[in-house]
Amino acid sequence: MLPVPAFPLLAVDIGNTSTVLGLADESLNLTHTWRVRTNRDVLPDDLALQLHGLFTLAGAAMPRAAVLSSVAPPVGENYALALKRHFMIDAFTVSALNLPDVSVELDVPDAVGADRLCNLFGAERYMKNHEYAVVVDFGTSTNFDVIGKGRRFLGGVLATGAQVSADALFSRAAKLPRISLEAPATAIGKNTTHALQSGLVYGYAEMVDGLLRRIQAELPAEAVNIATGGFSRTVQGICQEIDYYDETLTLRGLVEMWASR
Repeated sequence: MLPVPAFPLLAVDIGNTSTVLGLADESLNLTHTWRVRTNRDVLPDDLALQLHGLFTLAGAAMPRAAVLSSVAPPVGENYALALKRHFMIDAFTVSALNLPDVSVELDVPDAVGADRLCNLFGAERYMKNHEYAVVVDFGTSTNFDVIGKGRRFLGGVLATGAQVSADALFSRAAKLPRISLEAPATAIGKNTTHALQSGLVYGYAEMVDGLLRRIQAELPAEAVNIATGGFSRTVQGICQEIDYYDETLTLRGLVEMWASR
């Protein structure tokens, strides 16, 4: 029997706010990527239509295999059903329990989010000269994933995401205007908008740098620090402790995880 073709491979990273999708070729390179809003009310048939539309608009070949990472279980299950029903694909769903070559050094190993395990694989290319890495994943929450060589997930930090902090502030203070999260020209604001941007962007960057310094102080050797996620673009060049910025780290980690099974 001939082997079933596995490429293009569809990688789907389902977050609380957005879902990132990508198609990878035989060389495990991402040829297409998309970012869509995560909607817990969308049914499998709707998702199949969305997927087919994305592939068609991009002129991409239909996937032959798929790997899923989800922190929103109903959505992950619906993607799996859509792929099974309409694309005849049994998707591989990531969890700590089906990755035997990964050591999760937590009190409850299977409690780690699937996206954080993807970051472990995505960070490996940056660890050639380092025993440790810290991935700062800027999403709905900001996750600091501490990784050791040999695919060891050592633990980390969970902090409120910048947009969540901003939304909480605006909802509690009726007179404050909603603003775009971008860095102002100076830290000292001369108007309400710039003052808010300074606190939310520069203040957040200082929080990230401070936590990275604390994490480094607890490690026995120097770590390489990598940022990913949508808000990483805003703080690029502002955070002093970040060594690399890689928007596709989680998605690429999904692909490399699938290939390493």
